[in-house]
Amino acid sequence: MKDTVSHQAIEYLNYLKEQGISHVPRTVKRQAPPPRPQPASRSTAAQSPPHTPGQMPPNGADALPKPALSIPAALQPIANEIAACHRCPLAATRTYTVPGQGPLQPDILFVGEGPGADEDAQGIAFIGRAGKLLTKMITAMGYTREEVFLGNIVKCRPPGNRAPTREEMADCIPYLKQQIAIIQPKTIICMGATAARGLVQETLPIGKARGHWREFEGIPVMLTFHPAYLLRDPRKKKDCWADLKAVLTRLDKAPPK
Repeated sequence: MKDTVSHQAIEYLNYLKEQGISHVPRTVKRQAPPPRPQPASRSTAAQSPPHTPGQMPPNGADALPKPALSIPAALQPIANEIAACHRCPLAATRTYTVPGQGPLQPDILFVGEGPGADEDAQGIAFIGRAGKLLTKMITAMGYTREEVFLGNIVKCRPPGNRAPTREEMADCIPYLKQQIAIIQPKTIICMGATAARGLVQETLPIGKARGHWREFEGIPVMLTFHPAYLLRDPRKKKDCWADLKAVLTRLDKAPPK
């Protein structure tokens, strides 16, 4: 018993020494030393290190989209190319690429500018604040997120959520065009000036271009506001809703009552 107490006392004094305490007053109450770290088990030690922005994930994971993302088999090769792409500087700061998600041959393909912080962290398009508003817009039109395709002009997040440069858009737009050729949507909705400029070379400000139809490879394209802009200026929601209803009319549908 005495040896056990002595051992504990020595261990306690060593603990205080590690904390920089060289003098122990009589009023100091004894505290149990913190638990010593246990050696990692083999299973823990075998785990791959976490992926950090700008680095290739372990074991060649950069050649694949994030596992949680469901991608149609026909689009998988393009998603793999996107995940392995290092054409532009955005590859150096991304966490995950965001190829987009949705079914083949949907009524609508929504195209935005680029991934934000939430999308970059999970590899899924439109899941942040703007994505939640877009979900409400999709529901108001009578669809679910799973029934439409959601994508962006660029597949990696621009730092600070800035707009992608012309060069970045030029490097990335071939992926979206390949996807559209396979997806074959009935209509496309370009949300925001960047999407309109990137896909149909729109030169007008989105405030003037919205509500107008354009065309891409024979597919009708509606131009409207990006949901992120609607969060900043809710007064524009009415105009955007008019644009979405025009799309429904084009599809010979009506909003649910």
